[in-house]
Parts: sequence; structure tokens; C-alpha cells
Amino acid sequence: QVQLVESGGGLVQPGWSLRLSCAASGSIFGNNVMGWYRQAPGKQRELVASITSDGRTNYVDSVKGRFTISTDNAKNTGYLQMNSLKPEDTAVYYCNAVVGRFVGYSWGQGTQVTVTS
Repeated sequence: QVQLVESGGGLVQPGWSLRLSCAASGSIFGNNVMGWYRQAPGKQRELVASITSDGRTNYVDSVKGRFTISTDNAKNTGYLQMNSLKPEDTAVYYCNAVVGRFVGYSWGQGTQVTVTS
């Protein structure tokens, strides 16, 4: 069973940057569409960025131009570079394989991102 471990979150001020990491216990990034999801308090989890095995990316409008998704297949690790962070980016961030409206693996613990002045 693949395990996903997210890290890199923190408490930052608006305009700052963070880079999130997603370490997988298996070689999954080359075979799946991988995504970063987030869940803010009181809201449903949403997919904010995804990347195909051949490197095509897609972003939700609210993060376009600010977030960049990438993967390092050799390291079984995915990344989410987040720049120009806004308070509305505050959420717990998770990674997973995107399978339509579903995900491919059990959720990890996520990593908390808090943006506040």
C-alpha cells in the first residue's frame, strides 16, 4: 500500500513563498496524474494543481501564476511551489493521484499552510 507524506507547510505572511513536498513510498509519479489538494476550514477539499506523467499541468484559477506543480520521479517526490501567498490559501494541503473525481491512494496527514499578517 502506497503511503503519501506531505511536508513543508508553515505559518507565513501574505506575499511569502513556501514549497511543499510529497514523498511517496512507491514509484507512482510516472504512472499517474498527480495532484495537490487543499481543504480550508469549513470547506470541501479541492484540487488546486495537477500534473500528468508527461508533464502537462493544470491549475485552478485562484492559484494560476502563483503555484507551480512538479515531480521528481527518481525521488518518488512531488512538489508544489507556492509564491505570493494570500490569506485565502490557508488550508491543509494534500497530494494524491487524480482518478477522475476520486483519488488513487489513502490520504496522508497533509501539511498545514497558514497565511496571516
